[in-house]
Amino acid sequence: MKITIIGAGNMGGALAHGLATVPDTHVTVADPSDAHLQNVKMVAPSVTTCADNREALRDADIVILAVKPWVVAGVIEEIKPALDYSRQTVASIVGGLGLSPLSEMLKKEDGSLPPTYYIIPNTAISIGESMTFLTSVRSTPEMDRWLLDAFMRLGDAMLVEERLVNPGMAIASCGIAYAMRYVRAATEGGVQLGLRPEEAQRAAIQTLRGAAMLLQKTGEHPEAEIDRVTTAGGVTIRGLNAMEAAGFTPAVIAGLIASCPK
Repeated sequence: MKITIIGAGNMGGALAHGLATVPDTHVTVADPSDAHLQNVKMVAPSVTTCADNREALRDADIVILAVKPWVVAGVIEEIKPALDYSRQTVASIVGGLGLSPLSEMLKKEDGSLPPTYYIIPNTAISIGESMTFLTSVRSTPEMDRWLLDAFMRLGDAMLVEERLVNPGMAIASCGIAYAMRYVRAATEGGVQLGLRPEEAQRAAIQTLRGAAMLLQKTGEHPEAEIDRVTTAGGVTIRGLNAMEAAGFTPAVIAGLIASCPK
C-alpha cells in the first residue's frame, strides 16, 4: 500500500513513523518545511519526503491530510485537480473536521467524491501504542479492513460511527495530554513527599503502566481493582477521598466534555 501524508508536523510526523513500520507499506510525506521533513527522516529513514504536495500524491493509494485546521481548505484546493477518485482514498486526521465538511471540500465540479476517512490517532502512534478511531463514507469493506488492521498494528483501533469519533478523540487523542498531566502532578507530589524528581516520575510512569496493564489483562472494571488496594481505614482510601473532595472525577469529565467538538 502506498500512503502519502500531507503535513509533517507533530501528528503527521508521528503518523509517518508509525505507518512506515506496517509491512508492505511505502510512506511518502509532503511538507513545505525542510526542517519538518528532516525531522521525519531522522526517525523514519525509509519514508520518502517531498516539498510538493501534488507530486507526492501522484502514485498514492491513500492520501492522508495531517495539516492544521485553518489550512485544510487551501491544501484540498491545491491537490484536488491531481487526485484520481477512481483509485485513490482520502483520509483526514484533522480533529473536528467531520466527513460532511471534508466531503464538501473534496467534491469536484462533476460531483465526484473519493472514499473518505476521518481518523483520529494520538501521538503514541510513533511508538506503536496509539488508540485510534476511524470512520468512513463511500469506503469498501476491503479498505476498512486494511486501515483497521494497519492501525491495530500501531496500538489499538476502533472503526466506529462518525458520531463516536469526537468523543474518542477527547478520551484518546486529547486524553494522552491528560494522562501526561497526571504524571506531572504525581511527580510534583512525589517531590513534595521527598523523592527526587526523576525518582518520582519513574514511579508515576510505571504505576500508570501497571494500572493500564492490569485492566487490559483482567478485563475488570477499574473500581474492582481500586477495591483491592483500599483496605478499611487505610491510606489509599484517605488519598482517594481527598482527591474526590478536590474535584478529581468532575475535573476529568469536564475536561473530556470541553475537548469534544460539538
